Amino acid sequence: MPEAPDTTAAATVLSVVVPMYNEEEVLPALVSRLRPVLAGLGVAYEVVAVDDGSTDRTGELLAAFRLGWPELRVIGLRRNSGHQAALTAGLDRAHGAYVVSLDADLQDPPEKIPEMLELARAEGLDIVYGIRADRASDTGFKRWTAGLYYRLVRRLAGPSVPAQAGDFRLLSRAAVDALKALPDQQRVYRLLVPWLGFPSGRVTYERAPRPAGRSKYPLGRMIRLAVDSVTGFSAAPLRIATWLGGFAFLVCLTLMVYTLGAHALEHTVPGWTSLFTGVLFIGAVQLVCVGLLGEYVGRIYTAVQNRPTYFIGHDTAHGEAEGRVPEGRVPAPGAGHDAAHAGAAIPPPAEAGTPLPQGSSGMRT
Repeated sequence: MPEAPDTTAAATVLSVVVPMYNEEEVLPALVSRLRPVLAGLGVAYEVVAVDDGSTDRTGELLAAFRLGWPELRVIGLRRNSGHQAALTAGLDRAHGAYVVSLDADLQDPPEKIPEMLELARAEGLDIVYGIRADRASDTGFKRWTAGLYYRLVRRLAGPSVPAQAGDFRLLSRAAVDALKALPDQQRVYRLLVPWLGFPSGRVTYERAPRPAGRSKYPLGRMIRLAVDSVTGFSAAPLRIATWLGGFAFLVCLTLMVYTLGAHALEHTVPGWTSLFTGVLFIGAVQLVCVGLLGEYVGRIYTAVQNRPTYFIGHDTAHGEAEGRVPEGRVPAPGAGHDAAHAGAAIPPPAEAGTPLPQGSSGMRT
């Protein structure tokens, strides 16, 4: 017997995807601000809270809030997969005609969501970016590194990347479907979304301090994000390695001329300093070049493995019990190249006569 269409999903106008990892301290404040904003829109909506393998009481609080908030939908990942992977899980399973991504730390104000939706509808836009016009709440080091990051990625990926735009944005269903069709595994949405080239607009806001909890993006993760942004979207570092090699060759040539001159003048002992410095310099350049090559080889290795970015533990919208084997973006044996890039999924095993649950086909992670 064929499944009945999911009329609730079809009628959903707006989905708000909120990746979360150990956000028990800020979660009550998020609910108290987000719920009245969405209720005031007068449209059917859902809040897709993606619990990225939290180790605190985030999952318990989400379950408690859901008892009195039927529009709250909880997706639990089996393990901590990272912010971008959790965001991917939410985008993949969101039902809305428009999808807003919002961090749980309330540094990006949910009160701007109605303005985003109104702008997208009025001007027929597929993307509306939230632009941080004021980052006074951030430390000076944070502002300096953020400015450096955006200058770097705009130089590599082009001016289409809006400066000071994080992961607070609105996407149309067409934009979400285009993102889901991309084969990228290590995704950086700050670069992928502008790359689509869809009609876009901007909404500015003042970035607020985090009301509770700790930042989930310390310096190490910020550096990792920058490396993923550069190596995943440009081959420029490889060209930098080539230029470093050429510069090192010129330095070696200069030292060779100096060494021959010193030998001719029988001043060989003073040449030890320059030789020592040259050896250190060449060694450093070689290590940098090998490191850059290693980053790209590592990305190729990850792409060849084609492992799922995340695993779903449970999804309250589909009545999935925690501990069930989720779908993954892994092609079936013999499916071939096209199936892998189309997001073919292997559904979980089912008992004889038991229909597969909703959303078990066509799902990519």
